[in-house]
Amino acid sequence: QVQFVESGGGLVQPGGSLRLSCAASVSIYRMGWYCQAPGKQRELVASITTGGSTNYVDSVKGRFTISRDNVKKMVYLQMNSLKPADTAVYYCNAVPLNTYANSWGQGTQVTVSS
Repeated sequence: QVQFVESGGGLVQPGGSLRLSCAASVSIYRMGWYCQAPGKQRELVASITTGGSTNYVDSVKGRFTISRDNVKKMVYLQMNSLKPADTAVYYCNAVPLNTYANSWGQGTQVTVSS
């Protein structure tokens, strides 16, 4: 059974930075970071292929950077210039979800507040 373990969240002031980490139990071609804010649906914010090709949702372009270590099966999200609107639980998973749709980890909480 595939597992994803997210870490690195926390409470940060607006304008601050965080680095999220995700450990996957399997190697997946395209991995992504998803976020779910209170009362909202989970949405994809960034993704990366094993070759390093990346995509970002417009709201995080220029502020977030996704990266990965294929050997260690790790995916990272460097979050800079954080805004209160970035407050959410962040998860990693495959893109598209397909067979991993029910394999969510516990996520990591990011709270941006002064």
